[in-house]
Amino acid sequence: MTLDARIAEVTETIVARSRDGRARYLDGIAKAAAKGPHRAALSCGNLAHGFAGCGATDKDALKGQVVPNIGVVTAYNDMLSAHQPYERFPDIIRAAAREAGAVAQVAGGVPAMCDGVTQGQPGMELSLFSRDVIAMSTAVALSHDMFDAALYLGICDKIVPGLVIGALAFGHLPAVFVPSGPMPSGMTNDEKGRIRGLYAEGKIGRAELLEAESESYHSPGTCTFYGTANSNQMLMEIMGLHLPGSSFVPPNTPLRDALTTATVNQALAITRSGNGYAPIGQILDEKAFVNGIVGLNATGGSTNHAIHLVAMAKAAGITLTWDDFDRLSAATPLLCRIYPNGSADVNHFHAAGGMGFLIRELRGAGLLHDDVLTVMGPGLSEYVKEPKLVGEEIVWKDIEPRSGDLSVLRPVAEPFQADGGLRLLDGNMGRAVIKVSAVDRDRWIVEAPARVFTTQDGLEAAFRAGELDRDVVAVVRFQGPKANGMPELHRLTPALSVLQKRGHKVALVTDGRMSGASGKVPAAIHVTPEAAHGGPIGKIRDGDVIRVDAEAGSLEVLVDAAEFAARENAFEATEPQFGMGRNLFAAFRAAVGPAEQGASAL
Repeated sequence: MTLDARIAEVTETIVARSRDGRARYLDGIAKAAAKGPHRAALSCGNLAHGFAGCGATDKDALKGQVVPNIGVVTAYNDMLSAHQPYERFPDIIRAAAREAGAVAQVAGGVPAMCDGVTQGQPGMELSLFSRDVIAMSTAVALSHDMFDAALYLGICDKIVPGLVIGALAFGHLPAVFVPSGPMPSGMTNDEKGRIRGLYAEGKIGRAELLEAESESYHSPGTCTFYGTANSNQMLMEIMGLHLPGSSFVPPNTPLRDALTTATVNQALAITRSGNGYAPIGQILDEKAFVNGIVGLNATGGSTNHAIHLVAMAKAAGITLTWDDFDRLSAATPLLCRIYPNGSADVNHFHAAGGMGFLIRELRGAGLLHDDVLTVMGPGLSEYVKEPKLVGEEIVWKDIEPRSGDLSVLRPVAEPFQADGGLRLLDGNMGRAVIKVSAVDRDRWIVEAPARVFTTQDGLEAAFRAGELDRDVVAVVRFQGPKANGMPELHRLTPALSVLQKRGHKVALVTDGRMSGASGKVPAAIHVTPEAAHGGPIGKIRDGDVIRVDAEAGSLEVLVDAAEFAARENAFEATEPQFGMGRNLFAAFRAAVGPAEQGASAL
């Protein structure tokens, strides 16, 4: 397998750019690893506190200070359907650890909010910053320095990136991420979208909409569309932090429970006392992040990862830019059609061959680095297999040679399109990203007059009043991280979709985010610099003609350059923000960096 020259070139650029930061990071985790688990250095009082809550067997084992101790960091709550199955996992993990002659302790919990509940609500303004809170909470959980390895229980949007950032702060510890699996398929995604559109037009009421949503999100497990949560699972597997084939196995099944048990044994195998020490700080190197971006593009994954992967890489001493995403997208064929990039969901993707088929295809075409370290050891050879339960034992078998459904998952020789799902836009309005994998090709270029808003409510009111029933570029600004925490604007999707279905040329331009489920409406998002930081998007006026060009990779306001330069930026008072805890995050808004640098306050 010869690595594709374009992949190699981007990787070399990232390595050179990151050389100093990565060297400092690796030196730090090497020093931490050399000290080993700190249990032996704790005073008797410290250690007694550390195992006071354990049962007698675990307590005796930890007194000896020899057996491995696994720290569990959990994002369990039963507000998130994806995280509800985690309620049972600590008992499974503790039992498996004892069976293997080790100990497992829940080191701590991290907050886990549901973006599906907070979409379009004030609480969404806490969402992005919750990633940094999760990272810090992970550090608090592991700060007792009692552990030889860690298991991370998390799935959804900001939770996995936050756990990764926190885990990298303890990069000398081996880490395995533990998924819980998707809920069964419910109402079809096309039907759900149709009903949302009818509601946006006022043709059905809230009762009918709620019934449809309840049929879509109906049981424990991850939401089945290919948004950020499921993009997270793809990333953890292709970057080597999941057990092979484990990402999309349903919850509360014998195979899922067996995989959870197997994560314990694998975590023990890669501790310093095992045969293949593999700390997360070494696993997540430049090549692993390139593999992740390739996977994101090949599957048409969530735009949120144009922010999250940058922040995750930074925690490992690696500097990624949106140019890297753009260049890797140009080299990566689109192999998947999963909603919102198609009508299928992740259960259909998994049944068609799933991650094993995807990785085999990309690896065979030289589009993935194979000389990487994973929780299974060196290389990706184990990741082209799928787990099967034989009796009570897991057996990993080679994936089927052909896709089970070519409308969902294709080989590299027959891609849905030659390039990937994300593109960089650059121009006199700043830099932005756009997801084109779900956008019809004839809508990749939109040139239309602007209508400017500073709130989602304002756009929806204009839609209801019929003021947007034309070709229009909706500019929604003061939605960036510094302004209000950069909420997702998925609430706008139904209205904009209705306008597009009426035959209008429609696009969204915003310094905010769109949901990982954003799809058919072209959206230039994460515009940087943001309006609250003096970005040119703050100079746009109603009626200015804006050109969003995903073909050429440009974002331009077609106004005389001298006139545009002379304009003053709009001002929108964003402080003080109270209610739903937003006032507690003022320090985050003050310290946060730009979207292209990960929109992080850390």
